[in-house]
Amino acid sequence: MGELSRIGRKPIKIPSGVKVQIKEDGIIEVEGPKGKLVKKLPPLVKVHIEDNTLIVLQDEVRKKLKKKAKAFQGLARSLINNMVIGVTEGFKKSLDIVGLGYKAELKGDEIIFSLGYSHPINFKLPEGISAKIEKGSGDIQARVIIEGIDKELVGQVAANIRKLRPPEPYKGKGIRYTGEVIYRKAGKAGKGAK
Repeated sequence: MGELSRIGRKPIKIPSGVKVQIKEDGIIEVEGPKGKLVKKLPPLVKVHIEDNTLIVLQDEVRKKLKKKAKAFQGLARSLINNMVIGVTEGFKKSLDIVGLGYKAELKGDEIIFSLGYSHPINFKLPEGISAKIEKGSGDIQARVIIEGIDKELVGQVAANIRKLRPPEPYKGKGIRYTGEVIYRKAGKAGKGAK
């Protein structure tokens, strides 16, 4: 538990060109070169900004809530830190499409997937998310790169795309995260053969 509270207390440096505002009702606004993010802070924390440094503090709470406040402090710090990274550098997740004849193409704000089903799947990208499609090599037919400033949203969109055709354990066909290891199972033919 000691680890988490140390993370929560670690100050966040606000880079130049990034504006951080704390609104009423625990709303935090972070604006930078790549855009603006607005999120609600977890309860039991307060944020202190001084000389381009932001510190997340625990609110004065009763002893019973001390542990919760400590956990929320760590959560709030990583949330704000991700917002700062998001508006300055952005986040990326890439997925590989594996399977003969499987493909993906970008049309406006939609990705059209052909994944061996009887019909193509049109996947609409939410606002604030962009995608790139690169040609794959070897087993990989294509690589889809999801980008955005909101880490949670980038992760959610990538997870939703993976769900369209999760990798199957026999040939490894499907959509997987780049670098994800798929544990293969031996097919029936492989079992009896010596």
